[in-house]
Parts: sequence; C-alpha cells; structure tokens
Amino acid sequence: MSNGQQVTFTLDGESVVLDDVGRATLLEVLRDRCGVTSVKDGCSPQGQCGCCTVLVDGQPRVACVTPARRVEGRAVQTVDGLDGDACDVWGEALCATGGSQCGFCTPGIVVRLEGLRSKLDAPGNTDRGAVDQALLAHLCRCTGWQTIREAWDLVVGGATGLDQDRDLAAAAERASIEGRADQIVGADVALGRAPFAADTAPDDALIAVWATGTSGDVTDGEWVVGETLTDARAAAGKVQGRRTTADHAWPLEVPAGDWDLTLRTTWVEPAALETDASWCEPGGDPASPLANGGAFGAKATSPVPAAARRLADEHGRPVLALASREDTVRWGPKRPPLAIGASLDGDTLRGAVHVAATPGIAEAIGAVAPGVDVIEHDVPGPPTTVDARGAGWVEVAVVDAALRARRDDADTVDVASPEGSHASASFVDGRIAVTVRCGRPLDDVVLRSYAIGAAHMAWSWVTAEALTVDADGEIHDLTVRSFGVLRAVDTPEVDVTIEADDGPAVNGSDAVFAAVAALAWQQRGWAPQWPAG
Repeated sequence: MSNGQQVTFTLDGESVVLDDVGRATLLEVLRDRCGVTSVKDGCSPQGQCGCCTVLVDGQPRVACVTPARRVEGRAVQTVDGLDGDACDVWGEALCATGGSQCGFCTPGIVVRLEGLRSKLDAPGNTDRGAVDQALLAHLCRCTGWQTIREAWDLVVGGATGLDQDRDLAAAAERASIEGRADQIVGADVALGRAPFAADTAPDDALIAVWATGTSGDVTDGEWVVGETLTDARAAAGKVQGRRTTADHAWPLEVPAGDWDLTLRTTWVEPAALETDASWCEPGGDPASPLANGGAFGAKATSPVPAAARRLADEHGRPVLALASREDTVRWGPKRPPLAIGASLDGDTLRGAVHVAATPGIAEAIGAVAPGVDVIEHDVPGPPTTVDARGAGWVEVAVVDAALRARRDDADTVDVASPEGSHASASFVDGRIAVTVRCGRPLDDVVLRSYAIGAAHMAWSWVTAEALTVDADGEIHDLTVRSFGVLRAVDTPEVDVTIEADDGPAVNGSDAVFAAVAALAWQQRGWAPQWPAG
C-alpha cells in the first residue's frame, strides 16, 4: 500500500525521486533503494559511530538518524560524489599511511574531513585541533586515529599519485596475518569498496533482523523477514539500546594467596564497527561475516551465516541476515573476564587465574605461562571466546611483564607472543614508543598501522573500557558510546620501530597489544582492576 510520501533530492549530482519513503531514514534509502553501499551502517539508528556520514548541502549529517523526508529539495553527497578528484586523493592517502584497515569506518570519516577541508581558510592548513574535533563524531576500532591524521596531512598538502611502486599483495598478506582473516589492501578499501557481506547481497534479497526483546543463542523463529530493512525492523519492533547508569562490576575474585601482583578484568565489548552480516541463496553457501578483516577473530563463531542459510531455504529467495548493534552486544562473544594472582619464582611466573569458562582458555594461558594454574568458573553473561584478540594469554603476559619491569625497575616492558613475535613499549615525552619484531615485515606501512591500532586498543582497554553486565548476565550497555573506547583526542601518539628479521612472518600486533597494555597499567600504578583510568 502506498503511503504517499515522496522525496526528491540530488544525490552525488544526480536527481533522485523516491516514492513511499515513509519512516525510512536517509541511510536506509541510500543503501536499499539507491544502491550506495559506501555509506555504512555501524550502529543504526543510534547515530553514534559516524560510519554513515554524508554531506547535506555541504554540512556533515549522520544518515541513520536523518529521516529521508528531511532531504527534500536538498543536495546529498557521499564519498563517491565528492567534488573533483577528492575521492581518489583520500583513498590514496589513507592507503599510503595505513589510515584504513578494514575500510568500514573510513568512508564516513573521509566525507566529514573533506567537508572540513573545503572550509579551511588557507590551502595546506593542517589544523590538527579541528581534525580531532571532527573525529569526535566517529569511531575507528582498527587504526588508532594517528594514521588518519597523517592522511589528512597528506591530503591538505596536495599529495597525489602516492605509493605507485608498493607491493599491495605483500601488504594484504601482512594485513591478513595481523587481522587473522583474509584482507585486501588498496585505495578502494578506504572508500568503502571492500566486499562486506551487507554490500554484496543480491538486489532481490529479503532482509532478516533479530526480533526485539530476545537474548541468548540464535534459535528458530526469532528472525523477522521483510522486503526492506525498514519493513523488517518495523515488524521486529526494534527498539534502540540505551546506556545504563549502573556501575560495571568485576565478576571474579582474585585467587587466595600471597601474591606480588594481582589483576581483575571486567566485561568489555570488541566493538567491531561492522555488525555481523551474512547473505545466502537457497541451497547455497552463506557469505562470510569476516568480510575484510574479521574483527580480529571476534566473529569466527557468528551464528548469522547459519541463520541466512536457513531463512533462504525457508523462503526460497536470497536472504540477507543483519545483526543490529544491540544484537551484536547482547550475543556477540567477548574476551573472558578473569582475576589473576601471580609472583615471580626466580625467572618463572607462578600463580593462579580464575577465568570465565571458555573452550581453549587454559591452553591459551598455558602457552605463555605453564606455571600458572587455571581455574574456570561459570559466570552469568554473554558468550566468551579465545578468538578475541589474545584472550587470556595477553592478560597473563601483561602480569608477567609487569612483575619483571617492577623487579628490574625498568621503564620499558617487554612481551613475547605464543607465535614468537616480540614487542616492547615505553612512554617517552608523552608518546608511546613501540618496538616490534615479527619475522619478515612484508609491508612496513601495514605493520606500522596495525601496531598503532593495537596500541590504541590496549591503552583504551586498560584505562577506559567496560561493559555493565548484571548478576543475571544481562548486558545493560548497548550503545557505541557506552563501551568506553577512547576518542582520538584522548589517545597518545605512537612511535613504531620495526625490527626486521628473516624469519617467517607472524602476527606482531598482538604482542604490541600486550606490551602497551602493560605500559598503560604501569602508568596507572599497577591498579588492581581494569579499567584503571
């Protein structure tokens, strides 16, 4: 039935007339009816991640909270329709600095920064303060912001034709090692053109969303299907999540003992910008939710592909299954919270770990600390996984590095990963100094980018991140801004030294993640609980 609501606007220089927009947001009509997949949905309709940023009459707007009817008679620009060669210049610059890894958040960032650049008083004015202010509207989980700022410097400096001789196949190999999933590297990635599942579904695919009010494992009958995302969300009764006023808690107690150092961690959200998505033809193989990078392993056990396959078979049509931001928080796997008590016995770490019961967690911890007892506990809460970045072994390696730094009165902390990479971190003149050795670098730009991103993630984790989970295991923090992820303005800059060797290339950023976590903890006086900021 027609609702009679028509909207006419200009999209990237072309006139668009859409009938029956009804309650649809600008994001929904851009993606579902105009086919513009560079505009990403990372939190819709929370308006908190910035991935769907477009320019409306030259001003940045978050499309997921902009009703489509509000752009009547106005001009909308996406990253694909930026003036002149701006789109290509930004893609080249972000590739050259490593300012884009998975490429999900960068199209919205490019649009906002290009809007800022067009208003600068003088060409070449880098104005880092203005850039940091602009980035407050965005979340980037991969890069740690610094390389995005460096791309800004290149763009406002008039850089073109960058990195023509760079081996992007080697860069992709290093990125895949660091991200633990297949990944491509190139200027197009930064512009939103990597093959994310939600972007590659057939035009005639039905949309399936999770029904509001459910929780726990995905089971039959809990997905609602519609012809469009707007229809599916309406049928499912989607309600935007909230941020709680309740305090977070530490679910486990430190093991009894006379320890030299103790640590308790709480629940944290991996906060990958792309929520789980998969599509499938009837009888086919579902698209991988890992897309371009895979959220550092956090989506390895996603239930969404199985749902897409079942629903496609049931409806006899392609189905795109989409998890909302709230869904991803409720049933997406987390790194298990734990409590550690430890001491150094000569040069050997001794102690005990209480940890949320998780398949493989004892083995992960034992890989770096065979002298530590691991006691698993059933803890009410979301599912846990060892696939989250360094889950278990990183926390124990941090305690080990801390004990050694305290014993030696050292300003530098050192960590070795189970794969044989090495990283050290220190704090120099307000900056984080990182050294990493992980076999053949393959591509210094990508390795440096992942090291900086890991440093940001670790610093944020130790000082600021927490997720409120009550005694019954229900999560109460469901918005992007409630996770505690540090903003660009709150993040120390990182200097990276890569020590090349001839060994096989192995993951190095996880060792950096551990070393910087230990450094952040040192800067917070070895506080017994994280977050310690």
